[in-house]
This record gives sequence, structure tokens and C-alpha cells, in this order.
Amino acid sequence: MILKVYTSLLLLFLVNSVWARSVRQVYDDLDPDHWSRYTSECPQECFCPPSFPNALYCDNKGLKEIPSIPARIWYLYLQNNQIETLSEKPFVNATHLRWINLNKNKITNSGIENGVLSKLKRLLYLFLEDNELEEVPAPLPVGLEQLRLAKNKISRIPEGVFSHLENLTMLDLHQNSLLDSALQSDTFQGLSNLMQLNIAKNSLKKMPLSIPANTLQLFLDNNSIEVIPENYFSAIPKVTFLRLNYNKLSDDGIPPNGFNVSSILDLQLSHNQLTKIPPINAHLEHLHLDHNKIKSVNGTQICPVSIALEEDYGYYGNIPRLRYLRLDGNEIQPPIPLDIMICFRLLQAVVI
Repeated sequence: MILKVYTSLLLLFLVNSVWARSVRQVYDDLDPDHWSRYTSECPQECFCPPSFPNALYCDNKGLKEIPSIPARIWYLYLQNNQIETLSEKPFVNATHLRWINLNKNKITNSGIENGVLSKLKRLLYLFLEDNELEEVPAPLPVGLEQLRLAKNKISRIPEGVFSHLENLTMLDLHQNSLLDSALQSDTFQGLSNLMQLNIAKNSLKKMPLSIPANTLQLFLDNNSIEVIPENYFSAIPKVTFLRLNYNKLSDDGIPPNGFNVSSILDLQLSHNQLTKIPPINAHLEHLHLDHNKIKSVNGTQICPVSIALEEDYGYYGNIPRLRYLRLDGNEIQPPIPLDIMICFRLLQAVVI
């Protein structure tokens, strides 16, 4: 025990010594002229860390306006302020900006000067969550890779706003006021490299139209979706993670093989109105069906391959890959049916 304590203290001492040397080295390596220039350029309302000269921290300062941004800044943190407008003036010299965090402010569409965002040619990440936006701002920088617009009041997506965003991989629109009418067949046109689309917590009653073909993660929780169209997922053949929790899906709203899709590895259908487990694919690894109206489970019926065939081929055949199955909050009584375990031999957890 004493040896363990001594070892821990020695390790803590060494870590602290290395950290102290690293901090000293950062300050020692800074040229006095550079340090003076960084200090003079830094807006007095903000913090310019000497160890991170490309970053400017202006968060939690009660700001109502954006200060003048120095030319060297790549990463700009302006979250948790009272900012209402985005004008061109503060960004005149900030031609190298890669990242802007403007979450939790009071920015409206009318407060965004026309073209101010599109002029930030090198911007890759734009965070505008928890503001007062009523539509997706436009035009946007063509090089964007992530656009986060959650927790606004967005009910409209201007035509063609995404048409030139070929590099965008993540679009977050959750917790807004989107209706089905806001998502037209060409709304997401141009997002050829999109991988994650989050439209959870809106007011959708239908599955959105024309999801980009390369989408891997589709989040549609907390809407009012009732029906999955026939062959809906054939248009997004790479979708891997699908979340439809807290919707209004019933057995009649799901086509016979609606979720029998080989690309889907994680399927979440919690808090819907299902009375039976829909057909699934042998590649599925995680299935969430808690808090539905399911009364019983028949392993032979839901098994994506023939149990007899599985017995013949064993682990060398195409056995189902399901590892996690959640069924609590239904009307199912334990124990777990034996045929479930015979079919899904890789199951590691079953929650009933």
C-alpha cells in the first residue's frame, strides 16, 4: 500500500514537472517583440493566450458587438454573449478564420449584414446554435465543413442555400421549427459529402425528401413521423446510424422490409407505437425498441436468417450480428425466449 502511494506521488511530481517545463518553455520561446505585438493587437474585452496565438477568446464577456479581429486569428470564440449583429467591419483583417463559435447570442437574420459570412473564404466551422435565427443564413462560405444551427427558430431554408457547400460533412438543424413544407426535393442539393444530418426536435410528419446519398448518420428524433415510404433507404445506401425515437410510427407505417437494410448498424425506434419487431437485416448490431407497445417476441419470426440454416453453418455462416437489444417499457414479460438467444448468438446485452 505504501509503495503504491509513493509511486503515485512520484508520478504526480513528474507530470507536474513536465507541465511546468512546458509552460515555461512556451513563455521562453516567445519573442519579446511578438509578445508585445500580440498584446497590443488583442481586443481589451478578450483573452489572447500566448500558448495559442491563433485563438481569440471573447466568450462570456457580455459583449453586444464583435470587436475587431486581428489578422492572425484562426479560432474565434464568441459564445455566451449578447451579440445581435454580424457586420463586415470586425472581420476586415480576419482573412484566416477557420472556426467561429457564436452559440448562445441574440443574432437574428436581419442582424447579419449581407455577404459577411460568404466573405470568410477559409472558414471551416460555423457555430450559430441557440440564437434568434428564423431561416438558414445565406450566402455561406463555400468551404464550410460543419454548420451548426440547432436551437434557433428556423422555419425556412432559402432555395439553393446549400448548393455550393460541397465540403460540408455535418449539418445540425435540430430543435428548430421546420415543417415538411420547408424540406423540398432540392433543399439538400449540392451536399455531396454530407455524412451527418440532424433534423431532430422539429415538426416533421413525413420523412424528409432527397437526403444526400453519402449520409451516414440521420437523426430524426422527436418529430411526428408516421410513415416510412417504400424503398426510402435505397436512396441513402450508406446510412449506418438511424434515429427515429419519439415519433408516431406504427406497424402499418413501416413497409414489410423497411428497415431490412444492410448498411444500418444502429437502429433506434424507441418511444413509438409499434406492437411487433419489424424485420431487420443480419448486419444490424444495435436495436432500440423500448417504450413501444410490443407484447411478445418470437425469435424464429424476427431472426433475419433461418435458424436451421444457422445451426448448419454455425459461426462460419452469415449469422446475425445483433449485439444489443433494448425492449424495456413494452409489455414483454421475462424470461428472454430461448430462440432469441439461438438466433442472435453475438448478443451481449438484452434489456427487457
